[in-house]
Amino acid sequence: MKAIAHIKSPFTTKFGVPRQSGLVDELCCEIHFEPEFRNPDALRGIDKFDYIWIIWGFSLNREREGWHPTVRPPRLGGNTGIGVFASRSPYRPNPLGLSSVRILSVDFEKCVLKVSGADMVDGTPIYDIKPYIAYADAHPEASGGFVDEVDFPQLKVIMPENATKILGKENVVTLEKSLLLDPRPQYKNDPDKVYGMSFAGHEVRFTVRERVLTVLEIV
Repeated sequence: MKAIAHIKSPFTTKFGVPRQSGLVDELCCEIHFEPEFRNPDALRGIDKFDYIWIIWGFSLNREREGWHPTVRPPRLGGNTGIGVFASRSPYRPNPLGLSSVRILSVDFEKCVLKVSGADMVDGTPIYDIKPYIAYADAHPEASGGFVDEVDFPQLKVIMPENATKILGKENVVTLEKSLLLDPRPQYKNDPDKVYGMSFAGHEVRFTVRERVLTVLEIV
């Protein structure tokens, strides 16, 4: 396979990226096609759909030999093992991700798709794009396995007063919605630890104490 496109995202590292697509609808990204596939005809009709499926690669995974049949999902606290094929872990026999994102706009001349709700870091390679078709793809009555069995409360987020001045209003909303999902590894709960994540060209430093995430500074 070869990458047909790459995504442009305000997240440049894995830490802080929403763990599933669609969780932060305010998170806007752009899909830029490679020169070989930068053909408006290849996008003809895509603007008639609201959502698309993206097949992409976990390009930041560390190289390692083989694979493990079990993983430890964050949803289960990072300490409980479950089969890799019963999870969405990035560490798989083939490092491929699948995401559903909403189309915001289509630039046919430049072959750029603006989408929302992506869960990818900046520069992630995209291998294929397919339209989301509700009558075949939507199963609202389906069981969600262990995901339905575990409560996953959101955090309260306290932003510094100068956040909007530094990032802009839209980026502040996106950052806050991403942080309230709790980006920390679930097995870590040190109230004194200062975490750092890259977002929109800035370093965001924060602490978490009793389900309250406080952003200390944005530099």
